[in-house]
Amino acid sequence: MLIRWFYTLLLSLAAPLLLYGLYKKKAGKPSFGPRWKEHFGFTPVIANQNTALRPIWIHAVSVGESIAAIPVIKALKAQNPEQPIVVTTTTSTGAEQVAKLGDLVEHRYMPLDFSWCVKGFLKTIKPSAMLIMETELWPNTLASVHDSGVPIIIMNARLSARSAARYRQFQPIFNLLARNIDHVLCLHHDDAERFKALGMKEQNVTVTGSIKYDIEISASIKQQARDLRSQLGAQRPVWVAASTHKGEDEQVLEAFRFVLQKYPDSLLILVPRHPERFNQVEQLCADTGFTCVRRTANAEVSADTQVYLADTMGEMLIFQGAADITFMGGSLIGDAVGGHNLLEPAALGKPALTGPSFYNFTDITEQLCSANAVWICADAQELGLMLTQLFASSEQCQSMGSAALNVVKQNQGAVAKTLTALNHQLSTQAPA
Repeated sequence: MLIRWFYTLLLSLAAPLLLYGLYKKKAGKPSFGPRWKEHFGFTPVIANQNTALRPIWIHAVSVGESIAAIPVIKALKAQNPEQPIVVTTTTSTGAEQVAKLGDLVEHRYMPLDFSWCVKGFLKTIKPSAMLIMETELWPNTLASVHDSGVPIIIMNARLSARSAARYRQFQPIFNLLARNIDHVLCLHHDDAERFKALGMKEQNVTVTGSIKYDIEISASIKQQARDLRSQLGAQRPVWVAASTHKGEDEQVLEAFRFVLQKYPDSLLILVPRHPERFNQVEQLCADTGFTCVRRTANAEVSADTQVYLADTMGEMLIFQGAADITFMGGSLIGDAVGGHNLLEPAALGKPALTGPSFYNFTDITEQLCSANAVWICADAQELGLMLTQLFASSEQCQSMGSAALNVVKQNQGAVAKTLTALNHQLSTQAPA
Protein backbone atom coordinates (compact mmCIF):
# COMPACT_ATOMS: atom_id res chain seq x y z
CA MET A 1 0.00 0.00 0.00
CA LEU A 2 2.88 2.34 0.82
CA ILE A 3 4.42 1.69 -2.60
CA ARG A 4 1.15 2.58 -4.33
CA TRP A 5 0.82 5.74 -2.26
CA PHE A 6 4.34 6.81 -3.20
CA TYR A 7 3.68 5.91 -6.87
CA THR A 8 0.46 7.96 -6.88
CA LEU A 9 2.31 10.94 -5.42
CA LEU A 10 4.94 10.75 -8.16
CA LEU A 11 2.23 10.36 -10.81
CA SER A 12 0.42 13.43 -9.47
CA LEU A 13 3.60 15.47 -9.77
CA ALA A 14 4.30 14.19 -13.28
CA ALA A 15 0.68 14.42 -14.50
CA PRO A 16 0.84 18.00 -15.86
CA LEU A 17 3.82 17.13 -18.05
CA LEU A 18 2.25 13.85 -19.18
CA LEU A 19 -1.03 15.55 -20.05
CA TYR A 20 0.78 18.29 -21.94
CA GLY A 21 2.46 15.66 -24.10
CA LEU A 22 -0.84 13.83 -24.60
CA TYR A 23 -2.88 16.88 -25.60
CA LYS A 24 -0.25 18.90 -27.42
CA LYS A 25 -1.29 19.55 -31.01
CA LYS A 26 0.97 17.85 -33.53
CA ALA A 27 0.86 17.56 -37.29
CA GLY A 28 -1.03 14.42 -38.32
CA LYS A 29 -2.31 13.77 -34.80
CA PRO A 30 -6.12 13.66 -34.42
CA SER A 31 -7.62 15.95 -31.79
CA PHE A 32 -9.25 14.59 -28.64
CA GLY A 33 -11.91 17.30 -28.87
CA PRO A 34 -14.47 17.30 -26.03
CA ARG A 35 -13.66 13.65 -25.28
CA TRP A 36 -10.64 14.61 -23.16
CA LYS A 37 -12.89 14.23 -20.10
CA GLU A 38 -12.87 10.46 -20.61
CA HIS A 39 -9.26 10.39 -19.41
CA PHE A 40 -10.58 11.56 -16.04
CA GLY A 41 -13.23 8.86 -15.72
CA PHE A 42 -16.16 10.85 -17.12
CA THR A 43 -17.10 8.07 -19.50
CA PRO A 44 -20.28 8.06 -21.63
CA VAL A 45 -22.49 4.99 -21.35
CA ILE A 46 -22.32 2.52 -24.20
CA ALA A 47 -25.17 1.64 -26.53
CA ASN A 48 -27.54 -1.02 -25.18
CA GLN A 49 -26.12 -0.46 -21.70
CA ASN A 50 -29.08 -2.31 -20.20
CA THR A 51 -28.35 -5.55 -22.05
CA ALA A 52 -28.05 -8.68 -19.93
CA LEU A 53 -24.51 -9.13 -21.22
CA ARG A 54 -21.92 -6.99 -19.48
CA PRO A 55 -19.26 -5.67 -21.86
CA ILE A 56 -15.80 -7.12 -22.22
CA TRP A 57 -13.22 -4.37 -21.82
CA ILE A 58 -10.14 -4.59 -24.05
CA HIS A 59 -7.34 -2.10 -23.51
CA ALA A 60 -4.98 -1.41 -26.43
CA VAL A 61 -2.83 1.61 -25.66
CA SER A 62 -2.20 2.83 -29.23
CA VAL A 63 -2.13 1.91 -32.91
CA GLY A 64 0.02 -1.25 -32.79
CA GLU A 65 -1.91 -2.84 -29.94
CA SER A 66 -5.23 -1.89 -31.54
CA ILE A 67 -4.28 -3.66 -34.75
CA ALA A 68 -3.05 -6.70 -32.82
CA ALA A 69 -6.37 -6.93 -30.94
CA ILE A 70 -8.52 -7.03 -34.09
CA PRO A 71 -8.36 -10.84 -34.68
CA VAL A 72 -9.42 -11.49 -31.07
CA ILE A 73 -12.23 -8.94 -31.28
CA LYS A 74 -13.55 -10.54 -34.46
CA ALA A 75 -13.29 -14.02 -32.94
CA LEU A 76 -15.18 -12.95 -29.80
CA LYS A 77 -17.93 -11.36 -31.89
CA ALA A 78 -18.15 -14.39 -34.18
CA GLN A 79 -18.56 -16.58 -31.12
CA ASN A 80 -21.26 -14.33 -29.67
CA PRO A 81 -22.47 -11.46 -31.90
CA GLU A 82 -24.49 -9.98 -29.03
CA GLN A 83 -21.45 -9.61 -26.74
CA PRO A 84 -20.70 -5.89 -26.18
CA ILE A 85 -17.00 -5.00 -26.42
CA VAL A 86 -15.47 -1.73 -25.28
CA VAL A 87 -11.96 -0.95 -26.52
CA THR A 88 -9.95 1.73 -24.73
CA THR A 89 -6.88 3.49 -26.05
CA THR A 90 -4.80 6.21 -24.47
CA THR A 91 -3.95 7.98 -27.72
CA SER A 92 -6.12 9.61 -30.36
CA THR A 93 -4.21 7.78 -33.10
CA GLY A 94 -5.20 4.52 -31.44
CA ALA A 95 -8.81 5.73 -31.35
CA GLU A 96 -8.64 6.42 -35.07
CA GLN A 97 -7.57 2.81 -35.67
CA VAL A 98 -10.36 1.38 -33.49
CA ALA A 99 -12.92 3.49 -35.37
CA LYS A 100 -12.23 1.36 -38.45
CA LEU A 101 -13.92 -1.57 -36.69
CA GLY A 102 -17.26 0.23 -36.98
CA ASP A 103 -20.13 -1.30 -35.01
CA LEU A 104 -18.11 -4.29 -33.80
CA VAL A 105 -16.94 -2.33 -30.74
CA GLU A 106 -17.37 0.93 -28.89
CA HIS A 107 -14.35 3.09 -28.20
CA ARG A 108 -13.58 4.98 -25.02
CA TYR A 109 -10.40 6.70 -23.88
CA MET A 110 -8.49 4.96 -21.12
CA PRO A 111 -8.81 6.72 -17.76
CA LEU A 112 -5.62 8.03 -16.20
CA ASP A 113 -3.99 5.79 -13.63
CA PHE A 114 -5.64 7.44 -10.63
CA SER A 115 -8.06 5.27 -8.67
CA TRP A 116 -10.87 7.85 -8.83
CA CYS A 117 -10.58 8.06 -12.62
CA VAL A 118 -10.65 4.28 -13.04
CA LYS A 119 -13.57 3.90 -10.64
CA GLY A 120 -15.56 6.43 -12.66
CA PHE A 121 -15.01 4.31 -15.77
CA LEU A 122 -15.94 1.08 -13.97
CA LYS A 123 -19.12 2.59 -12.54
CA THR A 124 -20.33 3.56 -16.01
CA ILE A 125 -19.15 0.64 -18.15
CA LYS A 126 -19.55 -2.22 -15.61
CA PRO A 127 -17.26 -4.62 -17.52
CA SER A 128 -17.36 -8.38 -17.01
CA ALA A 129 -13.61 -8.68 -17.65
CA MET A 130 -10.59 -6.59 -18.58
CA LEU A 131 -8.33 -7.89 -21.34
CA ILE A 132 -5.05 -6.00 -21.72
CA MET A 133 -3.06 -6.23 -24.94
CA GLU A 134 0.62 -6.99 -24.31
CA THR A 135 2.04 -5.47 -21.09
CA GLU A 136 0.39 -2.10 -20.53
CA LEU A 137 0.32 -2.45 -16.73
CA TRP A 138 -0.68 0.42 -14.42
CA PRO A 139 -0.68 -0.16 -10.64
CA ASN A 140 -3.77 1.84 -9.66
CA THR A 141 -5.78 0.59 -12.63
CA LEU A 142 -4.98 -3.04 -11.89
CA ALA A 143 -5.78 -2.61 -8.19
CA SER A 144 -9.06 -0.78 -8.78
CA VAL A 145 -10.28 -3.26 -11.40
CA HIS A 146 -9.25 -6.25 -9.29
CA ASP A 147 -10.88 -4.82 -6.14
CA SER A 148 -14.12 -4.37 -8.08
CA GLY A 149 -14.22 -8.12 -8.74
CA VAL A 150 -13.45 -7.88 -12.47
CA PRO A 151 -10.93 -10.49 -13.70
CA ILE A 152 -7.84 -9.16 -15.49
CA ILE A 153 -6.20 -11.15 -18.28
CA ILE A 154 -3.07 -10.10 -20.16
CA MET A 155 -3.07 -11.16 -23.83
CA ASN A 156 -0.12 -11.46 -26.20
CA ALA A 157 2.15 -10.91 -23.22
CA ARG A 158 5.86 -10.69 -23.78
CA LEU A 159 8.61 -10.21 -21.25
CA SER A 160 12.11 -9.81 -22.62
CA ALA A 161 15.15 -10.86 -20.62
CA ARG A 162 16.03 -7.18 -20.33
CA SER A 163 12.61 -6.24 -18.90
CA ALA A 164 12.62 -9.23 -16.56
CA ALA A 165 16.01 -8.15 -15.19
CA ARG A 166 14.63 -4.66 -14.51
CA TYR A 167 11.58 -6.03 -12.72
CA ARG A 168 13.85 -8.27 -10.66
CA GLN A 169 15.69 -5.18 -9.44
CA PHE A 170 12.36 -3.78 -8.25
CA GLN A 171 10.63 -7.00 -7.21
CA PRO A 172 8.13 -5.29 -4.84
CA ILE A 173 6.77 -3.29 -7.79
CA PHE A 174 6.30 -6.43 -9.87
CA ASN A 175 4.60 -8.13 -6.91
CA LEU A 176 2.26 -5.14 -6.66
CA LEU A 177 1.25 -5.62 -10.29
CA ALA A 178 1.14 -9.42 -10.31
CA ARG A 179 -1.18 -9.84 -7.31
CA ASN A 180 -3.97 -8.14 -9.27
CA ILE A 181 -3.56 -10.15 -12.50
CA ASP A 182 -5.67 -13.28 -12.85
CA HIS A 183 -4.01 -14.79 -15.90
CA VAL A 184 -1.23 -14.11 -18.41
CA LEU A 185 -1.43 -15.43 -21.99
CA CYS A 186 2.16 -15.41 -23.22
CA LEU A 187 3.66 -15.28 -26.67
CA HIS A 188 6.35 -17.87 -26.09
CA HIS A 189 7.65 -20.34 -23.52
CA ASP A 190 10.58 -18.02 -22.73
CA ASP A 191 8.14 -15.25 -21.80
CA ALA A 192 6.15 -17.65 -19.61
CA GLU A 193 9.26 -18.85 -17.80
CA ARG A 194 10.31 -15.27 -17.05
CA PHE A 195 6.89 -14.44 -15.62
CA LYS A 196 7.04 -17.53 -13.42
CA ALA A 197 10.60 -16.76 -12.34
CA LEU A 198 9.36 -13.39 -11.12
CA GLY A 199 6.69 -15.04 -8.99
CA MET A 200 3.62 -15.62 -11.17
CA LYS A 201 1.98 -18.94 -10.28
CA GLU A 202 2.31 -21.62 -12.92
CA GLN A 203 -1.46 -22.13 -13.15
CA ASN A 204 -1.87 -18.43 -13.94
CA VAL A 205 0.40 -18.51 -17.00
CA THR A 206 -0.46 -20.03 -20.40
CA VAL A 207 1.44 -20.01 -23.68
CA THR A 208 -0.90 -19.24 -26.57
CA GLY A 209 1.55 -17.93 -29.17
CA SER A 210 1.51 -14.57 -30.86
CA ILE A 211 -1.83 -13.27 -32.09
CA LYS A 212 0.14 -11.19 -34.56
CA TYR A 213 1.00 -14.34 -36.56
CA ASP A 214 -2.72 -14.72 -37.32
CA ILE A 215 -2.59 -11.63 -39.48
CA GLU A 216 -4.90 -11.70 -42.49
CA ILE A 217 -4.22 -9.46 -45.47
CA SER A 218 -7.57 -8.53 -46.98
CA ALA A 219 -8.20 -8.44 -50.71
CA SER A 220 -8.90 -4.72 -50.34
CA ILE A 221 -5.45 -4.04 -48.85
CA LYS A 222 -3.78 -6.05 -51.60
CA GLN A 223 -5.67 -4.14 -54.28
CA GLN A 224 -4.79 -0.78 -52.70
CA ALA A 225 -1.15 -1.86 -52.62
CA ARG A 226 -1.27 -2.76 -56.33
CA ASP A 227 -2.93 0.56 -57.14
CA LEU A 228 -0.26 2.47 -55.21
CA ARG A 229 2.54 0.56 -56.92
CA SER A 230 1.04 1.45 -60.27
CA GLN A 231 1.14 5.13 -59.25
CA LEU A 232 4.73 4.88 -58.01
CA GLY A 233 6.01 3.00 -61.03
CA ALA A 234 5.51 -0.70 -61.68
CA GLN A 235 8.94 -1.30 -63.20
CA ARG A 236 11.19 0.78 -60.94
CA PRO A 237 12.81 -0.76 -57.81
CA VAL A 238 10.82 0.30 -54.71
CA TRP A 239 11.65 -0.21 -51.04
CA VAL A 240 9.99 0.97 -47.85
CA ALA A 241 11.66 2.13 -44.64
CA ALA A 242 8.93 1.42 -42.10
CA SER A 243 8.50 3.04 -38.68
CA THR A 244 11.72 5.03 -38.69
CA HIS A 245 12.76 7.05 -35.64
CA LYS A 246 14.65 10.26 -35.07
CA GLY A 247 18.30 9.74 -35.97
CA GLU A 248 17.44 6.84 -38.26
CA ASP A 249 16.10 8.72 -41.28
CA GLU A 250 19.56 10.14 -41.96
CA GLN A 251 20.97 6.59 -42.11
CA VAL A 252 18.16 5.43 -44.37
CA LEU A 253 18.82 8.30 -46.77
CA GLU A 254 22.55 7.58 -46.68
CA ALA A 255 21.85 3.97 -47.67
CA PHE A 256 19.47 5.16 -50.38
CA ARG A 257 22.12 7.44 -51.85
CA PHE A 258 24.28 4.35 -52.35
CA VAL A 259 21.36 2.45 -53.93
CA LEU A 260 20.74 5.31 -56.37
CA GLN A 261 24.25 4.96 -57.73
CA LYS A 262 23.33 1.54 -59.13
CA TYR A 263 19.59 2.00 -59.48
CA PRO A 264 19.01 5.68 -60.29
CA ASP A 265 15.30 5.11 -60.94
CA SER A 266 14.65 3.47 -57.56
CA LEU A 267 12.15 4.91 -55.07
CA LEU A 268 12.04 4.99 -51.28
CA ILE A 269 8.74 4.97 -49.39
CA LEU A 270 9.68 6.60 -46.09
CA VAL A 271 7.31 6.03 -43.16
CA PRO A 272 8.26 7.92 -39.96
CA ARG A 273 6.96 6.22 -36.82
CA HIS A 274 5.52 9.38 -35.25
CA PRO A 275 3.22 11.78 -37.14
CA GLU A 276 4.69 14.85 -35.44
CA ARG A 277 7.92 14.19 -37.37
CA PHE A 278 6.40 14.25 -40.86
CA ASN A 279 7.36 17.88 -41.52
CA GLN A 280 10.85 17.40 -40.08
CA VAL A 281 11.51 14.38 -42.28
CA GLU A 282 10.24 16.19 -45.38
CA GLN A 283 12.65 19.04 -44.60
CA LEU A 284 15.48 16.55 -44.06
CA CYS A 285 14.85 15.06 -47.51
CA ALA A 286 14.93 18.53 -49.07
CA ASP A 287 18.06 19.57 -47.18
CA THR A 288 19.91 16.44 -48.29
CA GLY A 289 18.97 16.86 -51.94
CA PHE A 290 16.21 14.28 -52.40
CA THR A 291 13.10 14.96 -54.45
CA CYS A 292 10.20 14.22 -52.11
CA VAL A 293 6.42 13.89 -52.56
CA ARG A 294 4.03 13.56 -49.60
CA ARG A 295 1.19 11.07 -49.83
CA THR A 296 -1.34 13.57 -48.49
CA ALA A 297 -0.37 16.07 -51.19
CA ASN A 298 -2.04 13.85 -53.82
CA ALA A 299 0.62 15.03 -56.24
CA GLU A 300 1.77 12.99 -59.22
CA VAL A 301 4.75 10.75 -58.58
CA SER A 302 7.08 11.22 -61.54
CA ALA A 303 10.17 9.34 -62.64
CA ASP A 304 12.19 12.06 -60.90
CA THR A 305 10.53 11.47 -57.52
CA GLN A 306 12.99 9.75 -55.20
CA VAL A 307 11.20 9.73 -51.81
CA TYR A 308 7.50 9.10 -51.24
CA LEU A 309 6.80 10.38 -47.72
CA ALA A 310 4.04 8.30 -46.16
CA ASP A 311 2.47 10.94 -43.91
CA THR A 312 -0.66 8.99 -42.98
CA MET A 313 -1.60 6.54 -40.23
CA GLY A 314 -2.90 2.98 -40.54
CA GLU A 315 -1.67 2.33 -44.09
CA MET A 316 1.54 0.44 -43.37
CA LEU A 317 0.32 -2.76 -45.02
CA ILE A 318 -0.44 -0.83 -48.20
CA PHE A 319 3.04 0.69 -48.28
CA GLN A 320 4.73 -2.64 -47.60
CA GLY A 321 2.55 -4.37 -50.16
CA ALA A 322 3.51 -1.78 -52.78
CA ALA A 323 7.26 -2.17 -52.14
CA ASP A 324 9.66 -4.92 -53.20
CA ILE A 325 11.62 -4.88 -49.93
CA THR A 326 10.92 -3.67 -46.38
CA PHE A 327 13.50 -2.21 -44.02
CA MET A 328 12.11 -2.21 -40.47
CA GLY A 329 13.01 0.88 -38.47
CA GLY A 330 13.72 1.31 -34.78
CA SER A 331 16.70 -0.99 -35.30
CA LEU A 332 19.58 1.26 -36.41
CA ILE A 333 19.71 3.65 -33.43
CA GLY A 334 21.32 1.56 -30.73
CA ASP A 335 19.11 0.07 -28.02
CA ALA A 336 16.77 3.04 -27.73
CA VAL A 337 13.81 1.30 -29.41
CA GLY A 338 14.55 -2.38 -29.99
CA GLY A 339 13.01 -2.74 -33.43
CA HIS A 340 9.46 -3.28 -34.68
CA ASN A 341 7.34 -6.20 -35.82
CA LEU A 342 8.48 -7.91 -39.04
CA LEU A 343 5.35 -10.05 -39.41
CA GLU A 344 3.49 -7.64 -41.71
CA PRO A 345 6.01 -7.83 -44.58
CA ALA A 346 6.32 -11.57 -43.88
CA ALA A 347 2.55 -12.05 -44.21
CA LEU A 348 2.73 -10.16 -47.51
CA GLY A 349 5.46 -12.53 -48.72
CA LYS A 350 8.09 -9.79 -48.89
CA PRO A 351 11.82 -9.96 -48.05
CA ALA A 352 12.85 -7.74 -45.16
CA LEU A 353 15.92 -6.12 -43.63
CA THR A 354 16.49 -4.95 -40.08
CA GLY A 355 19.23 -3.28 -38.10
CA PRO A 356 21.04 -5.09 -35.26
CA SER A 357 18.73 -3.88 -32.45
CA PHE A 358 15.50 -5.92 -32.38
CA TYR A 359 15.31 -7.08 -28.76
CA ASN A 360 11.58 -6.34 -28.51
CA PHE A 361 10.93 -8.89 -31.25
CA THR A 362 13.79 -11.33 -30.77
CA ASP A 363 11.85 -14.56 -31.26
CA ILE A 364 10.02 -13.42 -34.40
CA THR A 365 13.15 -11.92 -35.95
CA GLU A 366 15.32 -14.95 -35.17
CA GLN A 367 12.74 -17.30 -36.68
CA LEU A 368 12.66 -15.25 -39.87
CA CYS A 369 16.46 -15.01 -39.95
CA SER A 370 16.80 -18.78 -39.52
CA ALA A 371 14.51 -19.23 -42.51
CA ASN A 372 16.63 -16.74 -44.51
CA ALA A 373 13.58 -14.49 -44.81
CA VAL A 374 15.23 -11.51 -43.08
CA TRP A 375 18.74 -10.13 -43.28
CA ILE A 376 20.39 -8.10 -40.51
CA CYS A 377 22.43 -5.06 -41.53
CA ALA A 378 24.95 -3.55 -39.14
CA ASP A 379 24.76 0.03 -40.39
CA ALA A 380 23.68 2.32 -43.24
CA GLN A 381 26.48 1.13 -45.51
CA GLU A 382 25.48 -2.51 -45.13
CA LEU A 383 21.82 -1.60 -45.60
CA GLY A 384 22.68 -0.04 -48.96
CA LEU A 385 24.72 -3.07 -50.01
CA MET A 386 21.94 -5.51 -49.08
CA LEU A 387 19.33 -3.49 -50.93
CA THR A 388 21.39 -3.46 -54.13
CA GLN A 389 22.00 -7.19 -53.78
CA LEU A 390 18.28 -7.89 -53.51
CA PHE A 391 17.32 -5.52 -56.31
CA ALA A 392 19.82 -7.40 -58.48
CA SER A 393 18.13 -10.75 -57.88
CA SER A 394 14.38 -11.18 -58.20
CA GLU A 395 14.93 -14.88 -57.45
CA GLN A 396 16.49 -14.02 -54.08
CA CYS A 397 13.60 -11.69 -53.26
CA GLN A 398 11.08 -14.36 -54.22
CA SER A 399 12.85 -16.99 -52.15
CA MET A 400 13.04 -14.78 -49.05
CA GLY A 401 9.42 -13.69 -49.42
CA SER A 402 8.18 -17.27 -49.73
CA ALA A 403 10.21 -18.31 -46.69
CA ALA A 404 8.78 -15.41 -44.68
CA LEU A 405 5.19 -16.31 -45.56
CA ASN A 406 5.87 -19.94 -44.63
CA VAL A 407 7.10 -18.90 -41.16
CA VAL A 408 3.88 -16.96 -40.61
CA LYS A 409 1.71 -19.89 -41.68
CA GLN A 410 3.59 -22.35 -39.47
CA ASN A 411 2.98 -20.19 -36.40
CA GLN A 412 -0.68 -19.40 -36.93
CA GLY A 413 -3.40 -20.57 -34.55
CA ALA A 414 -2.79 -18.22 -31.61
CA VAL A 415 -6.23 -16.60 -31.89
CA ALA A 416 -7.96 -19.97 -31.47
CA LYS A 417 -5.74 -20.82 -28.48
CA THR A 418 -6.33 -17.37 -27.00
CA LEU A 419 -10.09 -17.70 -27.39
CA THR A 420 -10.06 -21.13 -25.72
CA ALA A 421 -8.01 -19.75 -22.81
CA LEU A 422 -10.25 -16.69 -22.50
CA ASN A 423 -13.41 -18.78 -22.46
CA HIS A 424 -11.97 -20.96 -19.71
CA GLN A 425 -10.82 -18.02 -17.61
CA LEU A 426 -14.00 -16.03 -18.06
CA SER A 427 -16.20 -19.02 -17.20
CA THR A 428 -14.25 -19.85 -14.03
CA GLN A 429 -13.71 -16.27 -12.87
CA ALA A 430 -16.93 -14.58 -13.97
CA PRO A 431 -17.85 -11.73 -11.63
CA ALA A 432 -21.02 -11.98 -9.62
